[in-house]
Amino acid sequence: MIRVKEVTVIGTDGEQLGNFPTREAIALAQDQDLDLVEVSPNANPPVCRIMDWGKHKYKQNKRAHEAKKNQKVIHVKEVKFRPNTDRHDFDFKIKHLQRFLEAGDKAKVVIFFKGREIVHRTGGTKILQRIAEAVEDISTIEQSPKQEGRHLTMILVSKGKKKEIKSATVAES
Repeated sequence: MIRVKEVTVIGTDGEQLGNFPTREAIALAQDQDLDLVEVSPNANPPVCRIMDWGKHKYKQNKRAHEAKKNQKVIHVKEVKFRPNTDRHDFDFKIKHLQRFLEAGDKAKVVIFFKGREIVHRTGGTKILQRIAEAVEDISTIEQSPKQEGRHLTMILVSKGKKKEIKSATVAES
């Protein structure tokens, strides 16, 4: 695949071997049962390295997999309310909301209007204000209340990561 006449070759141990015609450099790599890989195509002449391409790709995939394993995924949990939700149901759903936020997830609070309830949108806004006040010590509002068709939505984000704090205290013990 290398289409230039001459390349600078770097050996397997990282030392520069010098400039070679491309065919000679490929033959040099094949003698060692390795591949000639173009590292810097913009250099004059291009720089190629003698390496095991399969082993190199395997290590890259392994590093990418490790990086992916260490990253934290934040889920968005949804809690639905109605404009005429009773006090007990409200408290029950607030407990779920607190559990989601303490776990480090985002929470999407949805007020769903049925039929003619959409006319009384202020009732839904009041419920969202009560929800925000109920969980204000553990969360902040990421997206303020917004009307989307028959839904009134608000997104809450946890202030602190309780999971990480617990794991840090266990590690110190």
